[in-house]
Amino acid sequence: MLIIPAIDLKDGACVRLRQGLMDDSTVFSDDPVAMAQRWVDAGCRRLHLVDLNGAFAGEPVNGGVVTSIAAAFPELPIQIGGGIRSLETIEHYVRAGVSYVIIGTKAVKEPAFVAQACRAFPGKVIVGLDAKEGRVATDGWAEVSDVLATDLAKQFEADGVSAIVYTDIARDGMMQGVNVEATVTMAQASSIPVIASGGITNMDDIRALAAVASQGISGAITGRAIYEGTLDVAEAQAHCDGEAA
Repeated sequence: MLIIPAIDLKDGACVRLRQGLMDDSTVFSDDPVAMAQRWVDAGCRRLHLVDLNGAFAGEPVNGGVVTSIAAAFPELPIQIGGGIRSLETIEHYVRAGVSYVIIGTKAVKEPAFVAQACRAFPGKVIVGLDAKEGRVATDGWAEVSDVLATDLAKQFEADGVSAIVYTDIARDGMMQGVNVEATVTMAQASSIPVIASGGITNMDDIRALAAVASQGISGAITGRAIYEGTLDVAEAQAHCDGEAA
């Protein structure tokens, strides 16, 4: 299981939100490339970038910063989400050196777009499913639908999606612990590997996820915990590597 540091971009800075609220953000750095270097030095093997402005705007806003990070670390797999709603945007990011694009809102509202994107960019597409009490939220979490996240995951099985990033909105940025049960339920719902996100606070959460990683959990995204020092990236990855061994 990979430990994947998150760099959330808002107005060019590295921030963290609480429960996805744009007006409840903490700025951790005004130099996202330097922040990426910090996690690379800690031994991370993938980075998770989110264009927060883009998630609300429906198109990339911090694309220049994403490109800069990809250029600085050409060997490091990078996944980017936020405002990816066209094949042109995906092509731009892939050309910039990004390994994976995360389709969120568009995947919920137009599931056929996921299949189209997977055909055009095989192996590059991740679906982001953000859920509140099991139901999918869209548009920067501003809207909660009636669609069950597990039902939607099953729809994407035949499309060639590389992974599903599953975020429990109620836990995200709140340092309340990861929702292991919901993550396992999502992993068991389809054959697509699941990357856990939301609520990871300390090594207890990493141990809990690593213990059930065999159910189909391939990674864990962590943000506020590594910025506030309650979780050490190197220690967490070493534990996961040990579990795998």
